Amino acid sequence: MRGGWRYFLLPPVLHLVLQGGMGGQRIRARTAQMTMPSLLFLLMVFTMQGAPHALSEDILITQEDLQALEAVKQAFQDPQGALASWNSSSGACGGKWVGVKCAQGQVIVLQLVGKGLGGALSPQVGRLLALRKLSLHSNSIEGAIPSSISTLGSLRGLYLNRNRFSGTIPPGLSGSRLLQSVDLSHNQLTGSIPTDLLLLNNGSSPSGTETRLFFLDLSHNNLSGTIPTSFSLLTALQELHLSHNTLQGPLPVQTLLALPSLTKLDLSHNRINGTLGVLPPSNLSSLDLSANELRGTLPSAVGNLSHLKFLDISDNRFDGALPPQLGNITGLVSLDISQNTFNGTLPSSLAGLKQLISFNCSYNNLTGAVPEFAHKFNASSFQGNVGLCGYDSLVACAFPYPPPSQVISSTPSNMPNIGGAGGSKKHRFSTAAFLIIVIGSVVAGVLLICLVIALLCVFCRRTPDGSKDSTPGTVEKSSSQSSGLGKESAEVGGGKLVHFDGTFTFTADGLLCATAEVLGKSTYGTVYKATFEDGNQVAVKRLREGIVKSQRDFETEVNMLGKIRHPNLLALRGYYWGPKDEKLLIYDFMAGGSLAAFLHARGPETPLNWHTRLSIAVGAARGLSHLHNTERIVHGNLTSSNILLDSRMNAKLSDFGLSRLMTTAANANVIATASALGYRAPELTKLRKATTKSDIYSFGIVLLELLTGKSPGETASTDQTAGMDLPEWVASIVKEEWTNEIFDLELMKGSAPSEDDLINTLQLAMNCVTPSAGSRPPIEDVARQLEETLNKPEQGRQTTSSESSAV
Repeated sequence: MRGGWRYFLLPPVLHLVLQGGMGGQRIRARTAQMTMPSLLFLLMVFTMQGAPHALSEDILITQEDLQALEAVKQAFQDPQGALASWNSSSGACGGKWVGVKCAQGQVIVLQLVGKGLGGALSPQVGRLLALRKLSLHSNSIEGAIPSSISTLGSLRGLYLNRNRFSGTIPPGLSGSRLLQSVDLSHNQLTGSIPTDLLLLNNGSSPSGTETRLFFLDLSHNNLSGTIPTSFSLLTALQELHLSHNTLQGPLPVQTLLALPSLTKLDLSHNRINGTLGVLPPSNLSSLDLSANELRGTLPSAVGNLSHLKFLDISDNRFDGALPPQLGNITGLVSLDISQNTFNGTLPSSLAGLKQLISFNCSYNNLTGAVPEFAHKFNASSFQGNVGLCGYDSLVACAFPYPPPSQVISSTPSNMPNIGGAGGSKKHRFSTAAFLIIVIGSVVAGVLLICLVIALLCVFCRRTPDGSKDSTPGTVEKSSSQSSGLGKESAEVGGGKLVHFDGTFTFTADGLLCATAEVLGKSTYGTVYKATFEDGNQVAVKRLREGIVKSQRDFETEVNMLGKIRHPNLLALRGYYWGPKDEKLLIYDFMAGGSLAAFLHARGPETPLNWHTRLSIAVGAARGLSHLHNTERIVHGNLTSSNILLDSRMNAKLSDFGLSRLMTTAANANVIATASALGYRAPELTKLRKATTKSDIYSFGIVLLELLTGKSPGETASTDQTAGMDLPEWVASIVKEEWTNEIFDLELMKGSAPSEDDLINTLQLAMNCVTPSAGSRPPIEDVARQLEETLNKPEQGRQTTSSESSAV
């Protein structure tokens, strides 16, 4: 199986590969059996190929390529001695020259990543006519990019990013119709993007059927001018990154958004101006236009971008009301419209964005009450809007909140009469006076509300001295401690609060009076962040009505769950059963949020690199292994939303074992929801009961999420892959040998994985999601393999996913 995975990532094995090792042995064996005419013919072939130069026994390289490599080495500065192996004592194509791969005596790969190289890139690199991949990123190479690169007609991948290249981008740089990926980001390039960037080496422009370029990154340079209209020829382009330059001019909407394959477009931190105009339907999943000079209203056609998951138009000059069509983008998980001048109220249609995890509308001119659906977001998401209220206890709304037209009206009939008794003369307040009145009223109202709340909390927490009975707000030592019901228990107004353990304790009244912020909702219920008066925080899960077993069965199971402790499991600290059968589960609060939010809703400036992802996977596997092997418990609802992260990005599984508290009908609903989200193992269609093997399947889906950057439902929602779940999509890409589409490009930021680590982890994930439950590996084996990969010695940054297809 491993060989099969390697086949689509590594160069195909050619019949006459003139390399060292096994290749040299095969050639010698064949030569011994050849007749004299065959030997003469072979010599004629070598002569026609450019007189290969013999550097050692049976190791051949063309004279042209040898001279080109020597010129490249001479132009580099090599303070770390990375090119010490480039000497005449070993064969350039024998596998001993670092970063060089050959086929038939010609160099096909030159890959010197993170070697500390300085100096310049020699124009002689253009003599390597068979070169398929040129990867020199993460060095300190200076000077201009040689225009001779445009003569490399076999080039698939060009990676010169994170160097110090300066000057302009050579015209016709991507002169190969085979070129798939170009990354020139994080350099010091200047000038405009050449309109003939896409000229082929024969001087013609590629037609839409000829270009194969799927990835282009020119971000973090000093490029100026406008975005070329010639980009419309890039019909295969999937990702375009032009951020952090000084590009100007209007946004070429029809040129870019109409590209049929484009899924990610980042034009942030430029000087692009004008309006958005008409937005055509698009397959974009990520659009970042932040920190530009765009103006005008946000058109209602924004609803045409139905595949969007990430939309950032912050720090522009947009104005007017927000279009209700924003609510049509139902898959949106992150929306940032901050630092504009939008006015009016937040559209009620935004309540339809059920997957929205990150939202920011701060520093606009929005007015009115924040709708209920938005209360789950932090107050910082709304600050800077003078007329907006209801998002924080200090910015409460007057009830009933009047519509905006009644708060600030410009019609004379709404102005107060400050004339004589006859009312024959009306005057308007000055703006300043009016604002003083409004603000004063709001402040007074807020202070009054705060005073009432403070008095109520003080009153409800008072306990008469010497009282023998437990009054509301007290916590007694439970007489049932010895029976394992917890460290503390309290009967509060007919309700019971039980503590298992924790860094601090609290009363039921303290819990019920705590400031609550909605963190999310699930099939089990709603999760809140509860903040106490002393600043301590916990996460509280309020279970839905009608899904829990009887109180006796509930307490039996929950007390067992309350004893489970592991570094990678979210500890259940207590529970509360209220007088009206309210059921609250109390956990530690995780500041890092969920893996789903961090993986799918973060901004482009917060990459999740390979080491962090692998550490999260290891932690989750350890937690699941403890459940399966020590506690003998099935998780039953493992998703990336139930893998929480602390401030140090350590993974903790949540919601484990909750199926033991639920009725049969409730558990069936959880399984159905898991199916809709893409985490349900196929056998659960009939079994209707989660098992350790179905947990392994769900973990495999999470592992694929970490590798691909895609949510399980994402592949099923696109036009090209409609109906495919995530494992089916990965299998189809492997079959077509387009591995560059599998791995998330952000894996390569920071310390990138080796090719072997990526392949082995992908194979492990696919083993976990095999349809045959009995063929899935036990979680302890999965954890062991992930730990071995994580604990490998650092070997430096290697082949990236976008580079893998360029070999």
